[in-house]
Amino acid sequence: MPLSPLDIHNKEFGRRLRGYDEDEVNEFLDQVIKDYESLIRDNKEMQNQVLALQERLNHFTNIEETLSKTIIVAQEAADEVRNNAKKEAQLIIKESEKNADRIINDALAKSRKVSLEVEELKKQSAVYRARFRTLVEAQLELLTADGWDTLEPLPQAKVVEHELQRG
Repeated sequence: MPLSPLDIHNKEFGRRLRGYDEDEVNEFLDQVIKDYESLIRDNKEMQNQVLALQERLNHFTNIEETLSKTIIVAQEAADEVRNNAKKEAQLIIKESEKNADRIINDALAKSRKVSLEVEELKKQSAVYRARFRTLVEAQLELLTADGWDTLEPLPQAKVVEHELQRG
């Protein structure tokens, strides 16, 4: 255990015949006590400063760790947001492509249907025109026939009647 200033102050030396001058020894011990007390005080202050600096260092170390963790979390969040945005963009693109394909397929189907309807209408028109031509020719034949004077039915009139009934 280290000496305290009190230990130095209370130290008694044995007496001998040819010993040291007691007053000189006591003065020297008083000086040692003062210096020793000063060193103890300085040491205590430095220990307090070391503790204060250690606390500040710990505080800044905690802040540094917190900032590091925060940066890591922020980077992870940014990566996650970027990945989610990419995934969402890919989904939007795929959905748009599906919709575009569906619209194109619908348009092609409608185009085919309209083409078939146009062809059907052309056929019906040709049939109608042929029947109408036959009817008009039959009517012209009736008008040019000699039976108008006698009002007898002509064989051609029966054909026209039959065509008109068919539609």
